[in-house]
Amino acid sequence: MTMPADLARHPLLASPWARAAAAVLAGALPALAFPEPSLWWLAWVALVPWVLLVRAAATGRRAAVYGWLGGAGFLLAAHHWLLPNLHVFILVLAALLGLLWAPWGLLVYRLLGGSPGAGQVVAALVVVPAGWLVVELVRSWEYLGGPWGLLGASQWQVAPALRVASVGGVWLVGFLIVAVNTGVAALISVPRARTVAAIGVLACAVLVGGVWVWAPVPQYAGTVRVAVVQPGVIGGGGSVQRRFDREEELTRRLAGQRVELVVWGESSIGQDLRNRPDLRDRLAALSRAVRADLLVNVDARRSDQPGIFKSSVLIGPEGPTGDRYDKMRLVPFGEYIPARSLLGWATSVGKAATEDRRRGEQPVVMRLPDTSGRGLRIGPLVCFESAFPDMSRSLAKDGAQLLVAQSATSTFQRSWAPSQHASLAALRAAETWRPMVHATLTGVSTVADPRGRTVGAPLGVDSSSAAVYDVPLARGTSPYVRTGDWALYGSLVVLAVYGAVEGARRAVRSPRRSR
Repeated sequence: MTMPADLARHPLLASPWARAAAAVLAGALPALAFPEPSLWWLAWVALVPWVLLVRAAATGRRAAVYGWLGGAGFLLAAHHWLLPNLHVFILVLAALLGLLWAPWGLLVYRLLGGSPGAGQVVAALVVVPAGWLVVELVRSWEYLGGPWGLLGASQWQVAPALRVASVGGVWLVGFLIVAVNTGVAALISVPRARTVAAIGVLACAVLVGGVWVWAPVPQYAGTVRVAVVQPGVIGGGGSVQRRFDREEELTRRLAGQRVELVVWGESSIGQDLRNRPDLRDRLAALSRAVRADLLVNVDARRSDQPGIFKSSVLIGPEGPTGDRYDKMRLVPFGEYIPARSLLGWATSVGKAATEDRRRGEQPVVMRLPDTSGRGLRIGPLVCFESAFPDMSRSLAKDGAQLLVAQSATSTFQRSWAPSQHASLAALRAAETWRPMVHATLTGVSTVADPRGRTVGAPLGVDSSSAAVYDVPLARGTSPYVRTGDWALYGSLVVLAVYGAVEGARRAVRSPRRSR
């Protein structure tokens, strides 16, 4: 008896509604591999139930539906912490974006459905992961929500996976995860091709081991002493001013600790510094007191341009140095509403942005003096931007020696979001061979070294303090920074070749059928 028949006759999956619910739950399962649960090992088998359900579908159309429902389940689970803010609208978004997995479900059905032979399983081990990566690529477009919850990012604590990320980015890690899941599903359900499936899984393990042994590693290039200031949650009236006062108090405690850079979190200053000479003077006095530059973040309406910007601003002993980075990629619905004329109603059902913030035009690498006189180059990112591999890669190519992400997760303080956001620092550091400082107003502040390993003790969600880190620097260029997103381009080629082969087969079959 074949596996599809067994699944179709299972009492728990007797009705179409039960199978639809199972698809949603199966799609949600991989979310447990991310923080806070951090069951990273689960990612390597979490897709198996979903793949088995899809391949057991009665028709290709139904397989596509299971792909869609599973994708919606995954997005809901990965973004469940948005529910208090977007309310019912998060269900609409998950249903719409989940459609991206419908073609992937059809791919699984075409290659693993029925009783596939060894050749089909070999193809599935390459084509199914390629299809998954293309889905992740499309949904990573900033206007569709960005790359939050990329499957490869679940491996942020796994040293061999971080080494793989230095070669092919988070995309290559995700490709291998899906390939292993595909092989395990074939081992379970395709008796005719179990040997091939086992060889495929073993090949993935050998590849990871080979990268771990032979891939280059960053070379140590000294350290930089960086302080992170996290004021914590400050509510009630006058919270903007009281937050500034708390940040000022914590920063003054750093005097005499020989820090070279002090980093404040996102939206740490709520007024335009051009209009507040008193704030400029206080910040300059802090820089002189600690004998280090401050990287603050201004979230305010600008006097020189219309609209609200989120800007990283470098402060020296004499005040702002002139180095400013304006956030380029905004959080959909949190900082702007895509197609506001059509989706503006989202403000009536949740806490969506009532006014669109303005975007910056280009990344910026800032230079500051340090104790050795070499002039440290830092690449700032703001909040959501640390999820985009291309942004940190671009800063590394432009000469940044240290990546700094300024964040604030006070809205989602008691959810999975702070830990998951902080985990991205390890991925970006491993990909670029550049250490990353993830500094938050609230949430989890952490530091990752050039190999993605955590430096010191992170500041947790209940912290209101300042911490000093001796951050290792590295010289050299990682393979991923040099070669870019080759895993993505290779996946596109794989799908194009697969489509061409399938098209040629159908073209050959059509004349035979007509005869």
